[in-house]
Amino acid sequence: MKGFLVGFAALYTGSLTAQTPAERTFSGIVGPALRKQCLGCHGEGQILAKLDLRTREAALRGGSRGPAIVPGKAGESLLIQAIEGKTAFAMPPGGESKRLSAEEIAAFRAWIDGGAPWAESRAESPAWTYSEADVWALRPLRATRSADGATSIDAFVDAKLRERGLSPAPPADRPTLLRRAAFDLTGLPPAPEEIDAFVADRSPSAWEKAVERLLASPRYGERWGRHWLDVVRYADSSGYSNDFERPNAWRYRDYVIRSFNADKPYDRFIREQIAGDELDPSNADAVIATGFLRAGPWEHTAMSVEAVTRQMWLDDATSAVGAAFLGLTVGCARCHDHKFDPIPTKDYYRLQAVFASTEFARPKIPFLAAENVVASAGERKRWQDSIDRTQARLAEFRQTVRVRLAKRRGLASPESIPEAEMQAAMQDTKELEPEEFEEYKLHQKHLQVYRESLTRFDPLAFAVSSGPLDGATDGGPTLKYPKAADYKPAEVRILAGGNLQAPGESVAPGVLSAVTRYSELPAAAIPASVAGRRSALADWIADSRNPLTARVMVNRIWQYHFGAGLTPDPNNLGKTGGKPSHPELLDWLASEFIAGGWSVKSVHRKILLSNAYRRSSSHPEYRKVRDADPSNSLLAYFPPRRAEAEVLRDSVLFVAGELSGESGGPGGYPQINEDVANQPRHAMGSLQPAYRPSPEKRIRNRRAIYAFQQRGLIDPFLDVFNGPNPDFSCARRESSTVATQAFSLMNSEFMHDMAIAFAARVSKESATPAARVRRLFRLAYGRGPTPEEAAGALAHWESMVLWHRQNPPPPKPEPKPVIHTITSELTGERFQFKQWDPPQDYEANLKARDVAPETRALADVALALLNSNEFVYVY
Repeated sequence: MKGFLVGFAALYTGSLTAQTPAERTFSGIVGPALRKQCLGCHGEGQILAKLDLRTREAALRGGSRGPAIVPGKAGESLLIQAIEGKTAFAMPPGGESKRLSAEEIAAFRAWIDGGAPWAESRAESPAWTYSEADVWALRPLRATRSADGATSIDAFVDAKLRERGLSPAPPADRPTLLRRAAFDLTGLPPAPEEIDAFVADRSPSAWEKAVERLLASPRYGERWGRHWLDVVRYADSSGYSNDFERPNAWRYRDYVIRSFNADKPYDRFIREQIAGDELDPSNADAVIATGFLRAGPWEHTAMSVEAVTRQMWLDDATSAVGAAFLGLTVGCARCHDHKFDPIPTKDYYRLQAVFASTEFARPKIPFLAAENVVASAGERKRWQDSIDRTQARLAEFRQTVRVRLAKRRGLASPESIPEAEMQAAMQDTKELEPEEFEEYKLHQKHLQVYRESLTRFDPLAFAVSSGPLDGATDGGPTLKYPKAADYKPAEVRILAGGNLQAPGESVAPGVLSAVTRYSELPAAAIPASVAGRRSALADWIADSRNPLTARVMVNRIWQYHFGAGLTPDPNNLGKTGGKPSHPELLDWLASEFIAGGWSVKSVHRKILLSNAYRRSSSHPEYRKVRDADPSNSLLAYFPPRRAEAEVLRDSVLFVAGELSGESGGPGGYPQINEDVANQPRHAMGSLQPAYRPSPEKRIRNRRAIYAFQQRGLIDPFLDVFNGPNPDFSCARRESSTVATQAFSLMNSEFMHDMAIAFAARVSKESATPAARVRRLFRLAYGRGPTPEEAAGALAHWESMVLWHRQNPPPPKPEPKPVIHTITSELTGERFQFKQWDPPQDYEANLKARDVAPETRALADVALALLNSNEFVYVY
């Protein structure tokens, strides 16, 4: 075992040949374990039992029980006895789950038997070394050309193909190409008329004009805004057990969409999200942009420990900035020096110190002309009606208690009961029956939820500030400062093992030392003042000399066009993230990105105008290509892929003629699976109000990006098609194939409703069955049916007409009440509660019972098309 551990330590610490085996064991295993598990109680922040383990001399001196270590004699050392659990003071405290591993204990023994040498700390730089290949992303961008001296995407891609002896696939046909670009840039299929116009345009600039039209579409920002929201973990609720609403978070979502539509320079996009309130406090967009720093899951309640929830946010913000903008897993250095990348723990906490003076704010910011709050007037009325109805029910309970008090005291008028007595009585379970009291409490909590939901229509921003904003604080630590002038940011210390109870060395705000070490970018001068920390960090990240920033973003753009990035993990350009398939191309694109003013649309143009993008998704020598390049990383052909969850849902609505054109504003509530919608959701020790879809189609049927994003209740249709988990940064959508996807596409109420709507639309637009079948194919696939497809579809339609004539649909069912069970916090008893009924003014979807047998039969054909690979995949 000892030999293995010494070997492991040597591997862990790199080329430290000058160290003895015991010193390497200390550097690789013992030292990190001491910092993580011991120093929080014995040396940093406090010295329990008078034992200081920060130095060898102090450990030899020991504490109140004697020397902690006896060099050369591990068995006689109190430290070994403690970590082996052979004493009454077994360490570390916390039971079996906190004990050191057998390998770590063996390393401690080997180290003490070897003389217990205390190697120098390497806090500023990890002890291990890195090969050039490991730190490629930290090196400056290289001015690159392809092997033949050309500078274009095709020059780099084709050079790699020639190296493998591969030829590229032929160009895709024009309808396929336009459909591909429409999905990539807008997330929606092109209309048949758009395809016809493109096919008919034989001018040399036809493709360039088509690309420019798609880039100019307002749908572009919705499509690419969704990609960014995946990365930042956007949601309209906080997550955790209560999953409270973030009523004004939608303004950040709309800011992102506007930024992409306007082609806002990416370096400015970075600065605004990290420090917009510092850099341009009078700019509403810039302040709203700082919602980025609060996008992750976070919750603070009356039962929370303030220091814990504050640290949770600091860790979240630090990791989010590192992943989103720098493409590094800096969060791995929270507990120990990063095991694979040159990021010491000290750097992690120096970066975290940048945010130590950042507080939550909810300032009043007037609505912008581009923000859509008018369309949601019906939703606002809906919440107000819920408030009024809940208040009326609470008033009934109050009156019941008032009458009972008056009767018990023999008073003629219940109104004579003093208000103070009423207030006390409403908190006393004796005045209401147990079931009544539980319902009363539930309505009180629902009233709180409804009132908070109503504030989504108020001109407030979900933002941050440097120090608290008087009158605009938004929970958390700022509440203890009655005046902003009294504010002092907390000191940031290195936390041993990431444990808040083990504070160590104090650190000043700073940036990642590895970037300075390997690139040409100097370290940023982060001020110690309350204001200015984040703006200094933002300038450092957005600096054109930062080797990571442009690489990360162009890699993301490339991935969303080709299904895979030039590097495998867009959130991780470190050692474990994989090496780039085309490193010269990546650097060339990043350099062009910067030279082009950080224009995202300019990168789109370069990609879409390339031959690599315009290739067919099939290859005449497929077997040869597969054998030489199984993952198609060299792009001999265009990689087909399944449409993402939101694209699939929006496309179904689009071809059915049901997609709402309303954009922006507070999130609506789409139609979702009824069984999921009616599941009880717990919050605040009680139940959340039942999920109800928005009554108006123009809100309910908007694009998925405008749906209310509830962390605790994800749309099951989106979930089953690998929609993102909003608790984690989603750098790349996965694409699984499971049976529940087929069930959702074929059997769900949503798909059946949309198939009916699709058939009804086509029936209005075309006069004959044959024309209707052709129109179905044109809308769904962007092409007409082949003769075999047309004949088969018509035959199926005819047979289904006969079936539907003989089997009329059932009548409209009676609405079922939603009954949820409450378990009392006080007694543990279970009570049933009926949730509010859906609103009476609900604008229902067209149903099978509403149309003729011919339309129902055409809907069967439509449903088959919507379930086909050609509809679901992008080729």
